[in-house]
Amino acid sequence: MVRNQVLGVSRRTKPSVVVLSGNHLCHNPRAMKEAAAFSRAGFDVEILGAWWDLSLRARDRELTAQVPFRFTPVFDVAEASTVARLQRILCQLRNNAGQLAYQIGGIPNRWQFGCVVGALTRAARQRKADLFIAHSEAALVVAQDLLALGHRVGVDMEDWFSEDLLPEDRKLRPIRLLHDLEQQLLRQSVHATCPSRAMSEALARTYECSPPTVIYNAFAWADRAFIDRQLKDRKDRRMPSIHWYSQTIGRGRGLEDLFAALPHVKHEAEIHLRGNPVAGFDDWLARRVPAAWRPRIFIHGLVSNEELLSRISEHDIGFAGEMKYCKNRDLTVTNKILHYLLAGLAVVASDTTGQREVATRSPHAVFLYPSGDASALGSRLNALLESKETLELARATALRAAEKIFCWEQQEEVLLGAVTRALSTTAHNAEAQ
Repeated sequence: MVRNQVLGVSRRTKPSVVVLSGNHLCHNPRAMKEAAAFSRAGFDVEILGAWWDLSLRARDRELTAQVPFRFTPVFDVAEASTVARLQRILCQLRNNAGQLAYQIGGIPNRWQFGCVVGALTRAARQRKADLFIAHSEAALVVAQDLLALGHRVGVDMEDWFSEDLLPEDRKLRPIRLLHDLEQQLLRQSVHATCPSRAMSEALARTYECSPPTVIYNAFAWADRAFIDRQLKDRKDRRMPSIHWYSQTIGRGRGLEDLFAALPHVKHEAEIHLRGNPVAGFDDWLARRVPAAWRPRIFIHGLVSNEELLSRISEHDIGFAGEMKYCKNRDLTVTNKILHYLLAGLAVVASDTTGQREVATRSPHAVFLYPSGDASALGSRLNALLESKETLELARATALRAAEKIFCWEQQEEVLLGAVTRALSTTAHNAEAQ
């Protein structure tokens, strides 16, 4: 087993890994899952994060009492104290100065990544880890510095950072700097991972590097034992239910497709959306949803990570309408579609390259439609809503795909194998390998 190989690394002390995040722990589930896997394999593990929000800090503290690794916030401006306010003001001034330098002089700079870069760099340099793994844009900058100092460095391309966001949101981003950071780290690091085979192949072509190891954004099959079987969302159990979730409910997340498809849907269903609605969402929804459907659309607030699987599993169909507005969104496999499979939901998903990858490996569970094609989406929903047998087959197939392929237990073995190889590679010859 890979786990035993990791434990068998010839050392007098535990192998040590530092995960570079710069975020709240509760907002970085991928880093948290990887850190927990390293800890279970016998590593000494620490995540270097930050605290920006008081309520999220409270959630982080609850999580740190349960996880097998250390979480250290290297930057804390969550308090309402005078010191914290001054730190936030200074942080904003630095970021504004960085953006101004970019706007006026076209000079990409580290200040554009926020104040956490300096604190993260100082904390990382104080650690004597066997491996540092970058998990965010700010962490890429820190990893570059550590690489120059001769440390063994890895990168997890949770997102293709330089190829992310809507076009209007990319105007003030240091795209060239991000591209250069990604290229250097993917070529010279001893360890690289990303969330889909499609992204791995694209990164290898773009940066002429070895394809990063694919680690899907999956969740543990063991989590199903904690599904509470309660019905907190649904209003009419006799009616099929469609579920969608995200941190934010609003434009650019595929709901445009779902609402546009409703006139083509011939069968009644409830629609449940979970997240924080953006300002003006009610008006936006009212303009797009046919009047007959409005009483069957329900908005739910966010729940804890521990409860989310229970709430998803209440429903019958999971909707994943990811949009192809950038390479990252097209190529990635989000945690949303994998969460639906684990919950045992039939999945209706847009045909992004990443979601086609999942559909290919889970036939009869994932029903694809061309992104932006409301009529086709309506047809996919009708096929599931009009046939109880088709729906039940899709749900059963989803569970099998989750158990055999798209669960964390499967991904963890791949991850530990990659880290074992990284620990046997010296930092200075990484590029040659």
